[in-house]
Amino acid sequence: MRFNITALLFLIPFLLIFSCQETTITVDWPTVESQTKPWTRWWWQGSSVTKEGLTANLEALRKAGIGGVEITPIYGVIGDEEHFISYLSAQWMEMLEHTLSEAQRLGLGVDMANGTGWPFGGPWVGEADACKYLAYKKFELDAGEQLGERVIYPENGFVRAVTNQVYQLYGMYQEKGQPVTGSRSNPETIPAIEPLTLEDLVQPVAANPDLQGKALDQVRFNRSLPLQTLMAFGPDDQILDLSANVGAEGNLEWTAPAGHWTLYAIFQGWHGKMVERAAPGGEGNVIDHFSASSIHNYLLRFDSAFAGVDLNHLRAFFNDSYEVDDARGQSNWTPDLLDEFSRRRGYDLQRYLPALLMDGPQESQVRVLSDFRETFSDLILENFTEKWADWAQEKGKMIRNQSHGSPANILDLYAASGIPETEGTEILRIKFASSAAHVAGHSLTSAEAATWLDEHFLSDLSSVKQNLDRYLIGGVNHLFYHGTCYSPPDEKWPGRLFYAAIHKNDRNPLWHDWPALNQYIARVQSFLQSGKPANDILLYFPMYDRFATPGRELLEHFDGHGPTLEATALEKTATHLQESGYTFDFISDRQIQHLQVNGGRLETGGTHYKTILIPPCTYMPLSTLRQLRSLAGKGATIVFESLPKDVPGLADLESRQEQLRMIKDSLVFRDGTCELGQGRFMQNEVPTKALNEIGIEAEEMTERGLQFIGRELEEGMIYFITNWSEREFSDWIRLRVKGSDGLIFDPMTGDVGAAIIRKAEGQPEAYLQLQKGQGLILLVTKAKVDAEPWPYVEQGETVEVLDRRWSVRFVDGGPALPPDLEMENLQSWSAMDSIFGAFSGRAIYQTE
Repeated sequence: MRFNITALLFLIPFLLIFSCQETTITVDWPTVESQTKPWTRWWWQGSSVTKEGLTANLEALRKAGIGGVEITPIYGVIGDEEHFISYLSAQWMEMLEHTLSEAQRLGLGVDMANGTGWPFGGPWVGEADACKYLAYKKFELDAGEQLGERVIYPENGFVRAVTNQVYQLYGMYQEKGQPVTGSRSNPETIPAIEPLTLEDLVQPVAANPDLQGKALDQVRFNRSLPLQTLMAFGPDDQILDLSANVGAEGNLEWTAPAGHWTLYAIFQGWHGKMVERAAPGGEGNVIDHFSASSIHNYLLRFDSAFAGVDLNHLRAFFNDSYEVDDARGQSNWTPDLLDEFSRRRGYDLQRYLPALLMDGPQESQVRVLSDFRETFSDLILENFTEKWADWAQEKGKMIRNQSHGSPANILDLYAASGIPETEGTEILRIKFASSAAHVAGHSLTSAEAATWLDEHFLSDLSSVKQNLDRYLIGGVNHLFYHGTCYSPPDEKWPGRLFYAAIHKNDRNPLWHDWPALNQYIARVQSFLQSGKPANDILLYFPMYDRFATPGRELLEHFDGHGPTLEATALEKTATHLQESGYTFDFISDRQIQHLQVNGGRLETGGTHYKTILIPPCTYMPLSTLRQLRSLAGKGATIVFESLPKDVPGLADLESRQEQLRMIKDSLVFRDGTCELGQGRFMQNEVPTKALNEIGIEAEEMTERGLQFIGRELEEGMIYFITNWSEREFSDWIRLRVKGSDGLIFDPMTGDVGAAIIRKAEGQPEAYLQLQKGQGLILLVTKAKVDAEPWPYVEQGETVEVLDRRWSVRFVDGGPALPPDLEMENLQSWSAMDSIFGAFSGRAIYQTE
C-alpha cells in the first residue's frame, strides 16, 4: 500500500530548542499484483489442449481478474480420445511451455501439480515404490507342537473402478438429509454396468491397455505376500525371532518349547491404490509416501521430462492432499519400517507386536501405538514433504502442499511447505494451515476455495463470497478457486466441466459478475499479504494424545476437524478462544523447539506472540516441557489449563516418568503462578482468566456477531472485518490496539474514508457499519489521518413495498433461453417449473 507520511513540526515558544513531531498519513489502496488476485485450479481434461485454446482460456481468465492458474491434468472426455496428450510427453511439455510463455505475457502466475489427478503416482511407479500395507497372521502352539500350516498370506485380490461406482458425497460434502448407501472404502456399484474383474487385467497395472477407459481406483492381484518377520511369544516373557526358520514355501521348522506360545507373522502387502481421476499417461500406482527412494524415483521422471524446458515462469509445484486411504484398507507399511522404528523410537518393534496388534496389556498398547504413529509422522515429513521441497528448491521453485488428511502432525507438514494450502469450511481446520505459515514465517497461506458449494451452476455469488470470506478470516491470503476446466473456445455450451466445481469459466452465467468479486478479493489480499500476523497466543496441539488414542485402524489421519479434533480438550479451548475474540495460532512440539524469547515475547518466523497456552493433555514429551521451562526462564509466560500427566511412548519409560515427576515437583505455584527466572508458568482451568491477567484481551467484535483477522503494519493495525450475522451492524466497537485515528476501506467499491475513532477508558473505539455479507478493512493508527470522512449512512424512514406486476426478459445462458415472462408477484425464476426452473443464466426484471 502507499502511505504518504509528512512530519509536522510544532515550535513551543517557551522552549527554544524543543520540538515535537506529529506524523500524518494519507493512504491509497495497495498495488494489486498477480499474486494478490485470486488464482484458479485449471483442469486439463485428457490434456486435450491446443495452443490457441490455451491462449484464449488464459486471456479470458485475465480479463475476469484472475491472477494465476494451477495446471492439473485429469481424466479425459469420452469421445475425445484422439486429441488426448500423454502426460509429460514431448507434446505435453510443448503445451506447458506455451502456457508459461503466454501467462508471462499476460501477467499471470503459474503453478503445476506434480502429477495428474491425486495423489502422486503414475505408470512409472513400480511395485517397489508403490504404497503398501501391513498384513498379519496369528498362530497358537503348545509345548512340543509344530505348526500344521504354512506361514503364508494369500492375498484375495479385487478391483475397484470408477466406471461402475455410484459416486456419492461423504463427510463435509454430504448434504443434510441425503441418504448414503455406500462408503469411500466400499462404494455402492451400478448393477446395470458389468464391473471389471481381475480376469480383465494383467500384472503389472501399467501393462494394461486403455487405462483411461478402465478408470481404476484400486487393484490388488491374487498373490502370496512376502513374509517380513515371524516372532514367537512364550511364557516368562520369552521372545524368539523365527523368521530364519521359515522355508521358501512357508514351512516353519520349529517345535514349541515348554509352555504356550503365540506366533505373529507380519507380511508386506501392496495397498493397490491408483491415481484418482488420472489424466492419460498419469494412470498407475500411488507412491509410498514414507519411503525416501519412492519419492526420489518418482521425481526422476520429471527431471527427464523437464530437461531442456524453460520453466522460469513456473512458481511452484502442487500436491492435492494425501487421500491414499480413501480406499479399502490403509497404507501403513513401508519396507524400512522396522529399522526406522528402532532408530527413532529406541526399541525393536518386533518384540512388541502383540501390543501393536492390540493383544497386549492396555498400557503397552497405547504406548506402542503412539510410537508407531509418530514414526509414520516422521517418515512422511522427512521422506516425502522435505525431500519433495528440496527437489523443488533445486529448480528454484516452491511447493504448495495440502498436508491435511495425512497420518502425521499436519502442522509440521504445512510448515515444511513453502505455501501451505487448506480446504473445507471449518475455521479451526483453516487455521491449522495459516498457523503453520505464521509460525514458520511463510508469507502465503492458500486455500482450495468454493469447492462443490452446490450442484452445477447453482452456486450463487453470496455463498461463494461467504466461503471466500471465511478463508480470509481464518488466515488465508492466497485463494484458489476450485476451479476452471480448460474448454475449447468453440465447444458447445456448457463446455467441459469438472464434477466438483463452481465452474469459474466464461460459460457460467456468473462470469459477468466474477470481475467484481475478484477485485474485492484482490483488494483484501493486497492488505492480508502485507505486514505480519497479529495473533497473541500460541495454542499447543497435544498430538501425542491423538497418537495414543486407539481407533479402528493403526494410523489416524489428521484434518484439523472431524474425529481427530471433535470432543477433545483442544477443540473446546480453541473454539472458546475463537468465539470469544482471542487471536491465536496452533503450534506443534517440533515448532516449540525453535521459539526464542525477546523482551518477554515469544518470537518465531519473524513474528511474535505474548504467550503459549497449553490445553489439558495427558501426554507431553520431556523435550517439550523442558523447552517451555527454558522459555519461561528467559522471560516468557506459559499458561497451562493443567500440567501434563505423563510422557508418551515406551522406551526408557520409568526413567522418563521420574524426570517428569521431578520437573512437576519443582514447580511451586502460588495463586496460580510459578515464577521461573525472568518469566513464569501460570495454571488456571479457565485460561481466559490467566490471559486477561497478563494483559491479553479479546476483540469484542466477535461476540457482537462480526468476524475479523488482524495484521500488523508499520503504520498501525489493519482489521479485515466481515458481517455474516443475520442482521446489519451499526455501532461502536472497542478495539484492543493503540491508536487515535483510523481509515475504512471498502474492498467491494474501492471507497476509502476516515473512520470515527473515540477513546473509552483509554482504548480506541471505532464506529462501524456493515450490511449483512459485507466486508471492510479498518486501519487503526497513532498517526493523524489525512482523508475525507467515511460516508456513514443514516437510517431512512421511507419504505416502499414492491407489490406490483413484473416483466422478466432472459438475456443469456442455457441450456435454452426461455421466453419473456410476466408475473403478478416478484419471485425468482429458479423457483418455477419447466424450462424456467432449469435455466441458468442472466435475466432482467422490470416494473413500473
